Amino acid sequence: MFDQFGEADVLRLAEAPVPEVRPTDLLVRVRAASLNRADLNFRRGSYGRPNFGDSTLMGLEIAGEVIETGSDTSGFKVGDRVMGIVGGGAYAEVARIDYRMAIPIPAEFNFVQAAAIPEVFVTAHEALFHLAGLQKREAVLIHAAAGGVGSAAVQLAHASGARVIATTTAGKLDRVCAIGADHAVDYKTLDFVETVMKVTDGRGTDVVIDFIGAPYLERNIRSLGEGGRLIQVGIMGGGADAKLPLDLLLFRYIRIIGTVMKSRTQEEKQAMTRRFQVRWLDHLKNGDIKPLIDSTFPLARAADAHRRMEGTEVFGKIVLEVA
Repeated sequence: MFDQFGEADVLRLAEAPVPEVRPTDLLVRVRAASLNRADLNFRRGSYGRPNFGDSTLMGLEIAGEVIETGSDTSGFKVGDRVMGIVGGGAYAEVARIDYRMAIPIPAEFNFVQAAAIPEVFVTAHEALFHLAGLQKREAVLIHAAAGGVGSAAVQLAHASGARVIATTTAGKLDRVCAIGADHAVDYKTLDFVETVMKVTDGRGTDVVIDFIGAPYLERNIRSLGEGGRLIQVGIMGGGADAKLPLDLLLFRYIRIIGTVMKSRTQEEKQAMTRRFQVRWLDHLKNGDIKPLIDSTFPLARAADAHRRMEGTEVFGKIVLEVA
C-alpha cells in the first residue's frame, strides 16, 4: 500500500483487514499478482482518487486458491485454483473477486503463469475480435508488441490466422516474431507506415491496435486500408495535440473505437471475461497461446517491480509472488 502518491519508493508493506465476502464474491488466497500500467498511474495519482473501485489496495490481477465462497456464487468451491481481474486489492495475501470474473486455472499453468493471463488476454481479445472484428487472413498492425497486452494481441491474432505486423524496439524484434508476428518493425529507426504499405502491397492493414495515442494517430490512419478499424487501447504517449487526417477517414471509411477496461461497468467486464474464456481457454490448455513472463519479484519488493516496469527492457508481464 502507500500513504501518498509518488514514485515507487512510496510503496510499503502493512497490515490490512481481510476483505468482507459479499454474496457474489470468492475469497482467494493470493499466490501471485501481476503488474499493469494502470498500477503505475494509480500510484502516481493519475486517477485522482485512492482506490480502484473495489479496494484501496493496489493491483488488478490475481491467481490463487479459493478459501471461501459467497452465498450467491456457483461453479467454484473451496480449494479451486482461480485467476482473474479484480477492482484493486491484488497486492495482498488475501483478495476477493466476483465469481463471474474468475477463470479456472488450467492444470498446465502454475500461479505465476496464471497471474499473467487475465487482464492482457481479455483486453487483447476484446480489442481484436469483439471491437475490431478481426478475420482470418486480414492484416493487423499491433503497436507496443513486447508489452503485456501487445504480446497477448500478437499471439491471439496469429492463432486466429491473421497476418501480424508489430512494432517494438530493435532488441526485441526476434522475440516478437517468435510469438507470432510475421513482420516486426523497429519504430525508432523505421517508419511503420512505409513497412505496412510495403508488406501489404499498398493496400494497408485492416486493423490497428494502438496503445500510444497522439504521436501515432495520423500514421495509424495512413496505415489503414479501406474499411480499416483503429482500436485505441491506451494513450501512453498522450492524448492531446493529435492530428487526424479527416480526408482519409472519410474516403477510406475508417472507424476509430476507444476502449479501456477500468471504466467499464461490472456487467461489461464480466461479459468480456466470458468472451475470452469461451474462445481461448482451450487454446491455453493446448499451448497454442501462453503467458509471457518478463520477471518475478516477491511482494515485499513491489517497488522494484514498479521500477522494472518503468524501464524499457520489459518483455511480457512482471509478476509478484505472494508467500
